[in-house]
Amino acid sequence: MAGRAYAIFDTALGRCGIIWSSTGVVAVQLPEAREIDTRRRIFRVHPEAREQRPSENAELAIEGITGLLQGGDPDFSEVSLDASGVPGFNRRVYEFACSIPRGETRTYAEVARALGASGAAYSVAQAIAKNPFMLIVPCHRVLETGNYADRLSPYGGVISKRRLLALDGAHPVASKTLFEVLLPVAPPRAPT
Repeated sequence: MAGRAYAIFDTALGRCGIIWSSTGVVAVQLPEAREIDTRRRIFRVHPEAREQRPSENAELAIEGITGLLQGGDPDFSEVSLDASGVPGFNRRVYEFACSIPRGETRTYAEVARALGASGAAYSVAQAIAKNPFMLIVPCHRVLETGNYADRLSPYGGVISKRRLLALDGAHPVASKTLFEVLLPVAPPRAPT
């Protein structure tokens, strides 16, 4: 897989990375707590990539990502993706995620039904967790049942789905804590 390159760039939420080939964007790396950690993750996943000035296509993606993380509504339709290593089902999930309007969310089960695979909610969740095209493909708009969005982004980084959805104008609910699950009602008071 020679011919891959990467660049690190500034956003309102930290320094992101982008990896591309001659075909298109291969992956987006969200910011880690420190830039060195962002670079390490890129090296671990794409050891063949070399740091370079962004290609025209990568620059278009960077502009969109930067705008999105500032609360904008970029159009990524002109950004080419290199999905050569992405399984067909995952591609279908990503295409569907791109059709979800800004400010809206869908559940894993809703996406599975829309794809004609109603029993495949788990497979949709796995595809979302493996989305290499973070932000370009807005998988943060696909949530578990109940619209819980406290998870960190699946492709590394310190930005939660909740933060991304807030930038989109969506308001998912917080996930239940273990205490709320185990004690759904107030505990009885001890006699005095």
